[in-house]
Amino acid sequence: MVDPAIIVSIITGALSLAGVIITNVNSNRKIEHQLEVSMAITNTKLEDLTKQVEKHNQVIERTFKLEQAVADMKGGKP
Repeated sequence: MVDPAIIVSIITGALSLAGVIITNVNSNRKIEHQLEVSMAITNTKLEDLTKQVEKHNQVIERTFKLEQAVADMKGGKP
């Protein structure tokens, strides 16, 4: 027959392992959720910055065209 102390040790080890696994799974879920939220925020900010850059580029293009038009009206180069 197996010593009761060994059986108790095996049961204790198994329960400890189960506790560690459950804790790790829960921690991973929390971290994944935090990453999803962070990615959503980053994507939103990136979209906003992209829109701002597009607006800026449009202003630059219009300014360049205006400078060319003024230069043409003056008969010279900008």
